[in-house]
Amino acid sequence: MKWNKLGRIYLPENDDPFLLTHSSNPLALFLHDDVYRIFYNGRNADNRSSVSYADIDIIKNEIVYDHKKPVFKYGEDDTFYSHGVSIGGSYKTGENEYILFMGWQCPEGMHWRGDIGRLILRNKNSELFLDPAKPFITTDEEDPVSLSYPYVIFENGIYKMWYGTTIDWSSENGEMIHVIKYAESKDGVNWDRKGLAIPYEIGKAQAFSRPALLIKDGKYHMWYSYRSGDGSKYKIGYSGSNDGINWESDNLNSGIKASEEGWDSEMVCYPFVLTHKENTYMLYNGNSHGKSGFGLAILE
Repeated sequence: MKWNKLGRIYLPENDDPFLLTHSSNPLALFLHDDVYRIFYNGRNADNRSSVSYADIDIIKNEIVYDHKKPVFKYGEDDTFYSHGVSIGGSYKTGENEYILFMGWQCPEGMHWRGDIGRLILRNKNSELFLDPAKPFITTDEEDPVSLSYPYVIFENGIYKMWYGTTIDWSSENGEMIHVIKYAESKDGVNWDRKGLAIPYEIGKAQAFSRPALLIKDGKYHMWYSYRSGDGSKYKIGYSGSNDGINWESDNLNSGIKASEEGWDSEMVCYPFVLTHKENTYMLYNGNSHGKSGFGLAILE
């Protein structure tokens, strides 16, 4: 496979104190015709992230509307999202549409950690509200350390989730071990955690984040960010599966890598994949985890 890069399509440029830098973790929701609302994470001067959006014509690669104001902000110091809100995937239950996110906490004198939160979309997908007020999914015996970016689909009457979880903050090479696991739900609320989904290997691919899924021709395709532990920055990796449970990784052949120069020359990360008019597109971030904006690529 090969992704042909169409260039950077959004660079944050506004003076709102909650959105001074970054447009990380782009998530596209269809609006009309060729226009998608792209939710993203911007950061304040303390690197705490909030949510805003821009409407983009995906065929013309043009910004139709740039909101330039937060639609959901990080929380107070006693909340599970006190230090940031990082967008994962979205899904529907009945008439409601939700965006799942990683809520960051940085307790004084302790390691940072994450829980999974849920936002409900209102007013024609222009407003976001926390639902529920507490963590939607938190740590337990299966995932005792920290959680991150979830991605959910609904298939054959079952909600299926792939999400990040920390096994250890460090390993023999100094890099964390953060993997992608799998869970199922009948109602989209209560989840049965099934364990490891994507294989990992110390020194090759051991720090994963933000899975994005595509089902095509009866096969599951997943892209995600990963680090190998050799000091190099994020790359985008790939795994394939026939059932969504047992996966084989081919990270070096994800079809997309950093450019020789420019806004995505140091890293590529945080992919989101969508299909529009028989074409498959990827939104992704480049240098500095999205400080340089996000771009678009099309699958050959």
